[in-house]
Amino acid sequence: MNLRDDARSLSDDLVQLRRDLHRIPEIGLELPRTQEAVLGAVDGLGLEITTGDAVTSVTGVLRGGRPGPTVLLRGDMDALPVTERTGLDYAAPADRMHACGHDLHTTMLAGAARLLAAHRDQLAGNVVFMFQPGEEGFDGAGRMLDEGILDASGERPAAAYALHVMSANIPGGVFTTRSGPLLAASSVLTVTVKGAGGHGSAPHRAKDPIPAACEMVTALQTWISRTFDVFEPVVLTVGKFHAGTASNIIPDDATFVATVRTFSPEALATMKDGTVGVCRGIAAAHGLGVDVDFAEQYPVTINSGAEAEFVADTVREVHGEERYTPQTNPILGAEDFSRVIAEVPGAMVFLGAARPGVDPAAVPNNHSPLAVFDDAVLADGAALYAELAVRRLTAAPA
Repeated sequence: MNLRDDARSLSDDLVQLRRDLHRIPEIGLELPRTQEAVLGAVDGLGLEITTGDAVTSVTGVLRGGRPGPTVLLRGDMDALPVTERTGLDYAAPADRMHACGHDLHTTMLAGAARLLAAHRDQLAGNVVFMFQPGEEGFDGAGRMLDEGILDASGERPAAAYALHVMSANIPGGVFTTRSGPLLAASSVLTVTVKGAGGHGSAPHRAKDPIPAACEMVTALQTWISRTFDVFEPVVLTVGKFHAGTASNIIPDDATFVATVRTFSPEALATMKDGTVGVCRGIAAAHGLGVDVDFAEQYPVTINSGAEAEFVADTVREVHGEERYTPQTNPILGAEDFSRVIAEVPGAMVFLGAARPGVDPAAVPNNHSPLAVFDDAVLADGAALYAELAVRRLTAAPA
C-alpha cells in the first residue's frame, strides 16, 4: 500500500469536506448536520455504521480481509462558541466556529476510512472509526464509552490513536508527541457570590458582591503561587465573569467560572480544597454568602510509552525524519480522549497546521477567533491515521 500517495490523490475531496464542515459548526453533544455530513462522507465504503442513542456520534467498523486485532481511530467533531474573525471565504456565518480544528480531525478520519476501505482485503483485523461529538467540555468520549464504542468490533481494541491539529506553536506539517502525560486533567470552578442589591450611589446600604468576587479572582492566583512548587504545573484561568445590569445598580450576586488544570492527584486535591477555602474565606470577610462548586472534568491524557514511540517511528518512516519532533513537556490543554487511552493502550499526536510562511510562535493559537488552519495537512493526517492502523494490525510496537 502507498497510503501517502493515495491520500494526496484525495486532497481536493478532503479540502471540500473540511470547508463544508467549517461552514456548519455545531456545539456540544447534538451535531445533526455534522453527523449527516460524516455519514455522507463514509457512505458506500462498506463500513458497519452505528449512530449514538444519546449523542449524535458515528461509529464505523471496517472488517479486514484477514483475521486479526482491532485498532480504534478517533476524530472529534464539535466546535466552540467563538465568533470567527478570520475573513476566510468559508468562514462560519454565526457565533460559533471550528476554532480548535475539529473539522480537520473529522475530515482526516473520513479520509482514512476511504484509504483503508480501498485496501480492506489486505487488512489483518478490524478498524473502528470513532467520530465523536462533545469533546469541548461535554465528555463526548465518556458518552461513547458508555454506549460501547470499545466493543464495536466485538473485541476491545489493541490500540487507539487520535490526531490533533495546532494552528500555532508547531511548524506546519510537523508531528509531535511524547510518552507519558501529554495533556492535563481539567476541572471547572464555579463561584456565585451572594449579596444584597441596592443603588450604586449608596454601596453602604447594600452588600456588593462584585468587589468580593474580583478579590477572589486575584487572590486565587496569589494562593496558587504560594501553595505549589514552581515545578508542579497548575493553571487556573477565569473565562467567565457575570454581574449586574447597569452602572448605577448593585446586583444581588456575581458569578465567575474558571478552568483548572493539573497533572497529579495530589495537585488536584489541593486545588479543590484550596480554591473552595479561599472563596469561602473572602466571602465571609465581606459578610457575604457564596456557593462554590469544583467539578472534575477530564483526567490526565497519558500516552502509552510503546504506542507513543510507535507513532513517532511511523511518522518518520512515512513522512520523513524532518516531519517529527519529540515533544519535551506536556501541555496544560485537556482532552476526553484521555478516557479512551485509560482503557486501552494508545497515543495522541499533535500536527502543526500553521500556514506556510508564518512564524508559528506569532500567529493566533487554537480557540482564537483568528485561528487559521492549513488545509495542506489534511492528506498527511489522513495517511498517518491509516498507516497507524495498518502497521499496528500487522505487528505490535516494539
